[in-house]
Amino acid sequence: MVIEFAQSPLLTFVIGLALVVLLLVVLDLPAFVGLAIAAFAVGLVNAAFVPDFALADAATRTASAFGNGMAGIGIPILMAAIIGKSMLESGSAQRIVRTFQSLVGKGNSDIALWGSSTVLAIPVFFDSVFYLMAPLARSMRARMGDNYALYLVVVGAGAATAHVFIPPTPGPLAVASEIGADIGTTMLIGVTVAVPSATMGGLVYGRWINRRIDIPLRDAMGTTTDELQERAQRDVSSLPSFLESTAPIIIAVALVGSLTVVNALQGVTPVVEQVRPFVAFIGDKNVALTVAALAAAYTYYRWSDLSRSDWEDELTEALKSGGNIAAITSMGGAFGALLAASGIGSYLANGLEGFGIPLLVTAWLIAAIVRIAQGSATAAMLTAAGIMAPLTGQLPVHTAYLVMVIGAGGNICSWYNDSGFWLVKEIGGLTQMETLKTWTALTTIISVTGLVVVLVVSSVLPLA
Repeated sequence: MVIEFAQSPLLTFVIGLALVVLLLVVLDLPAFVGLAIAAFAVGLVNAAFVPDFALADAATRTASAFGNGMAGIGIPILMAAIIGKSMLESGSAQRIVRTFQSLVGKGNSDIALWGSSTVLAIPVFFDSVFYLMAPLARSMRARMGDNYALYLVVVGAGAATAHVFIPPTPGPLAVASEIGADIGTTMLIGVTVAVPSATMGGLVYGRWINRRIDIPLRDAMGTTTDELQERAQRDVSSLPSFLESTAPIIIAVALVGSLTVVNALQGVTPVVEQVRPFVAFIGDKNVALTVAALAAAYTYYRWSDLSRSDWEDELTEALKSGGNIAAITSMGGAFGALLAASGIGSYLANGLEGFGIPLLVTAWLIAAIVRIAQGSATAAMLTAAGIMAPLTGQLPVHTAYLVMVIGAGGNICSWYNDSGFWLVKEIGGLTQMETLKTWTALTTIISVTGLVVVLVVSSVLPLA
């Protein structure tokens, strides 16, 4: 039994978990350093027990996974740092916050943020939504003087639920394609599942945890708390217009959303195919966020009394902060990738087969366990989809419900091996414990709520 455990991917998982806790929690090493050591160590264990995983791979695969992570989020995070700095310093974020409050009332500020992040996340990746909404949460905290935990949770809830439940976001779209679920029906059921899940995780849990922890506003993304407080007290006449303030968000969503639309219309008309190469360029999140950053930086320059050189220095400081966040986030992804290389995902998924658990619950469990073990929500969802696809004929309900439970399971318990955990922590200016209490708990609540909603709705309206 001991020998079997030592040769299974479970050993790698346990070692990886113990190391990140020791290095990051007990020894309190810088996050990047601790995650790098943990990733290298997991690679060494893989070299001992995983076929075709050489000793040198412990180093090269860590570096490759880190590089792949930087390729995916490096430019967006750096541009997001400029957007965040510029929107906060120019007063754009304050203008948006005050407009929200005038529409829904100060007591419903969380609902405004919750709704905005949910809608934005449908055509845009989760990370891009968080980049754009985090400055608003920080400005709302500066304006109101409290409730920062609530504002971060509602922003995360809206973005996370759309990310795993509602096509055309990539995760549920890929799962629906894998198991052959109708996209239109999947979208309708996705909204049905996402709204109560986001409500329970964002508004209900957000308000509950907000009464129990007080998260201070810390320096983050190149902006100090003093600067935020000063802008929160400005007269509205000294702030940019609402249209100019929202321009970076509108630009980013419009450009990325244009690619989503073109992909959805692929093959419909020749015109779509003709414009597709151009839209693929401007709709790429690297380009879209760069254009949005230019718009935000220009507004910052117009509405500040800084000289050209001082303005450039401020943007450089924002880029330094963004570089640190990108490095930590990418190394968190590399740690997860090294865990995945141990085969822990398929090992746990295969272990669940044949237990006699209902198919919907089985799919949720597979996605949830893989997600916890290797960190990536998308990888967990695709793993579960591949395993469940041959079993769709046995489903007593519409296959769209299977997409939902897989998405719910893939969203559970974002922690140290998930790059999203570090993104939320660093951009939000949180401690590790605050991130666990807000973001990790939120993703778990969304996951469980999503499963319950699917089981209830599918029993009333099977659509089979």
